[in-house]
Amino acid sequence: MSANPLDLARTLISCPSVTPEDGGALAVLEEALGKLGFSCHRMTFSAPGTQDVDNLYARIGDKTPNFCFAGHTDVVPAGDVEDWSVDPFAGVVVQDRLLGRGAADMKGAIACFVAASARFLNQHDKVFPGSISLLITGDEEGPAVNGTAKVLDWMKDRGETLDVCLVGEPTNPEYLGETIKIGRRGSLNGCLTIPGTQGHVAHPQCADNPIPRLLHMLSKITERPLDEGTEHFQPSNLEITSVDVGNQAPNIIPARAVARFNIRFNDTHSGAALEQWLRQSFDSINRDYQLDVKISGEAFFTPPGNFSKLVENAVSDVTGKTPELNTSGGISDARFIRHFCPVAEFGLVGATMHKTDESVAIEDLEALTEIYLRVLDRYFQTS
Repeated sequence: MSANPLDLARTLISCPSVTPEDGGALAVLEEALGKLGFSCHRMTFSAPGTQDVDNLYARIGDKTPNFCFAGHTDVVPAGDVEDWSVDPFAGVVVQDRLLGRGAADMKGAIACFVAASARFLNQHDKVFPGSISLLITGDEEGPAVNGTAKVLDWMKDRGETLDVCLVGEPTNPEYLGETIKIGRRGSLNGCLTIPGTQGHVAHPQCADNPIPRLLHMLSKITERPLDEGTEHFQPSNLEITSVDVGNQAPNIIPARAVARFNIRFNDTHSGAALEQWLRQSFDSINRDYQLDVKISGEAFFTPPGNFSKLVENAVSDVTGKTPELNTSGGISDARFIRHFCPVAEFGLVGATMHKTDESVAIEDLEALTEIYLRVLDRYFQTS
């Protein structure tokens, strides 16, 4: 198999794997990894109220330690295709950049996983003290119900273990070598509904306007910062994302008012504790409300150690830059993997992810492949 990451990245981008559709992406990986000698396991998971999702776990070797690369082939929609300068699912190269949906997030990094593994196996004639595995899901950009978490459960039932895991999310904001993630903030989504009584604005005594109560309750939870941050985490933040009464006329007092908000929280909080705080805050003003809470993930942190240092050194050797270890950004599937083994995240530059004309530099694909190769070399040298 070609150890050129560009070839595989272009093929993966050509698969229209808009979550939860696979679009043939996992079959491309299964074929490429099979040629390298990996044992591949395709699995489809389902749950009530969700669509079925395809996943892939591939492994070469049957000994420990098991080094895992993890990522996702599903992508967000391309949006209005007319806004793109190229076909978003063609994998076009323009002026030394690869364009296409998923180039940065994160089909490019997956191609680098495979290319680095191919080079490593060629150099060692497939003889090394351990195993290499890839855990690839099609449910990271979606609800993340039928993806990584269920693959990990499947592995546990089979007695499969992971010793370390490197997730290929696009961790670098502006340039390759900028940032390694060693944790992530948690995420809580809230929906607050205040009931009222609809009526004419000229006769407020015959109605009950829920909007003032909603505004008062929102003020209660936004009047002061949640915390000041910690050594490894930035301050938690609460953002109101929507306020809606569904009103189509200027002279009607609405029957209800709804607000949605998100809290990105550090490791001084838990999702359960934040929910309790929200309810106590709202109860102090008005007990007639409905609060729906969904916790997408808890904050987690992997203390700097041998694994993060190994990745840091590989990045520095290839890029000449010293990456920062931080926990900023959104959530990722590392939130599931951290229960199984130490996990770090390092991938491509994410400046264009989810945007029109998403792209990566071709030279970054090669550099990331070399970084992953050095990580493998040094990990198994010290195992």
